[in-house]
Amino acid sequence: MAGQRILVISPNWIGDAVMAQPLLQRLRAAHPEAPIDVLAPPAVAPVWKQMREVAEVLQTPFRHGPLQLRERWRYARLLKRRGYGAAYVLPNTLKYALIPWLAGIRRRVGYKGESRYGLINVMHHDDVPPRPMVPFYAALANAPEAPLQPAPRPVLQVTAEQIAGACAKAGLALERPLVVFAPGAEFGSAKRWPPAHFAALAQAIVAQQPAAQVALLGSPKDRAVCDEVLAGVAGSAAAVHNVAGQTSLAEAVALIGHAAAVVSNDSGLLHVASSLNRPVVAIYGPTDPDHAPPFSDLAAALSLRLDCSPCRQRECPLGHHDCMRKLDAATVWRTLQPMLGAA
Repeated sequence: MAGQRILVISPNWIGDAVMAQPLLQRLRAAHPEAPIDVLAPPAVAPVWKQMREVAEVLQTPFRHGPLQLRERWRYARLLKRRGYGAAYVLPNTLKYALIPWLAGIRRRVGYKGESRYGLINVMHHDDVPPRPMVPFYAALANAPEAPLQPAPRPVLQVTAEQIAGACAKAGLALERPLVVFAPGAEFGSAKRWPPAHFAALAQAIVAQQPAAQVALLGSPKDRAVCDEVLAGVAGSAAAVHNVAGQTSLAEAVALIGHAAAVVSNDSGLLHVASSLNRPVVAIYGPTDPDHAPPFSDLAAALSLRLDCSPCRQRECPLGHHDCMRKLDAATVWRTLQPMLGAA
């Protein structure tokens, strides 16, 4: 396989893509002459473009859900012409394992997932208790029987030009301190800290640091939640900018790279912030902070660790959402304030 291209098939989630980056670090160290390409959904592709190990990002043409066997076969023929020596299949589904098999890629590495015997021929086993996601993905660079090892931290990079362009488009002053909030969560409302709490935190920031500006980031689906935050900031509204759905993912990554600190639910943007080594306050309710914690030099994972959590449900099954509601803005501010002083 010396010198042959390597294909990495991306997970479907932004956070998982970020946490898979140490796998590429290990592959680059083991095969320094082999270009590494990534096959990723369009919504995730911009994250991979911020990784120095990636030679080329290919975007999947498939719709979510259907098998689309004919389309996968056609796409596999295109991949075959690129001459890959190995493929690392990060999603656990049969659908994604079919692609390198149909492309005739000889070495196909991945977890068993949906009993993918034959499709995956260097099989790692994931029928063990949940593990932190970073070493989970990085382990694919080693032999299946190798013991789980500590993994390096994920690293993204942004340029000064990207930051300046993103700030200009978002109407943010490049010279003023920037605090980024990520109030959304793709998984479901249970993972969202209440908008009123985000609003109270924004008011505390602006009251203590009048030069600061707060940017609310997210996808178009998060726009309504961010509007609620903006509606709750009263006299601080001029310093709070709702740019959810108005920036591309690449621009959001650049804004996070410029941030003095980031406050986020357990979401993809949280892991983007960690990979850019920004000070991070991560808020957990129905999910386990030990499963995918922030890993910046300055980072805090806040969770009330109630008896009913982590329930891992999209909506609160008990109807009270206490794991998030009872974590008040004053508590988060006490954690965030020293980070802003250190930034």
